[in-house]
Amino acid sequence: MVAVGERGGIFRSTDAGATWQQANSGTHATLTAVAFLPDGRHGWAVGHDAIILATTDAGLSWNRVYQGENLDDPLLDVCAVDETNLIAIGAYGQYVESRDGGKTWNTRRIQEDDYHLNRITRAADGTLYIAGEHGTLLRSGDNGGTWEGIHTPYDGSFYGVLPLTEDSLIAYGLRGRIYRSEDRGDDWAAVANDRRVLLACALRLRSGAVVLAGQARMFFISHDEGRTFVPWDAPLTTAVAELVEASDGTLLAFGEAGLSRLPAPPASP
Repeated sequence: MVAVGERGGIFRSTDAGATWQQANSGTHATLTAVAFLPDGRHGWAVGHDAIILATTDAGLSWNRVYQGENLDDPLLDVCAVDETNLIAIGAYGQYVESRDGGKTWNTRRIQEDDYHLNRITRAADGTLYIAGEHGTLLRSGDNGGTWEGIHTPYDGSFYGVLPLTEDSLIAYGLRGRIYRSEDRGDDWAAVANDRRVLLACALRLRSGAVVLAGQARMFFISHDEGRTFVPWDAPLTTAVAELVEASDGTLLAFGEAGLSRLPAPPASP
């Protein structure tokens, strides 16, 4: 496992998150996201100062491979689509891509407005989704070659899309907003949630349960493919930026408190 964070911090764990060793990132910029190819050796990290770092040795060492001209515009997420196609997104509509495995990088505009692009997700069938502010949801079926806007009934910020099955997915964001689609985003239905809190990340566990968390200092869990969510009283009262299920089944929460190891969520009632 590799985690990134403030002041250029990059940490590696080879024992399911029990212990961590720090790697030299070569930067003091806050790093916001990291992604690896399935080989586990080639990876990329992005962050503030419009920076992209790369590793070829499973995160032991890192090199700067890209930096944008405006250092005030952070990159917020990165996706290693495959060995050739890499995509980084960020504030003010930033979209940086490589079509040659990270050797060269180019910027593109994929929407007219400069809305922040918060998270990019790849579904099992290869479809890519981007979630952003002002109701922005985008979809690509050709590895990011082209993007189409997805109409949604909400004009606030989305912080992510989580694919669930071949056609179903959920989108989540500000004010506890959760929407579910059964046709890859063509139509959406609101999921009831009266807790008006920011939802920043989502994870589907190997058990099939779906967990949502974020700046709210609250967790929500679903046992029915995202159709309904109920609060989960997890023993953590700080903001969460990312959730990971370790190889031993432990749920790891990364965020304001660094790394927190959580007990298994409650089973389906």
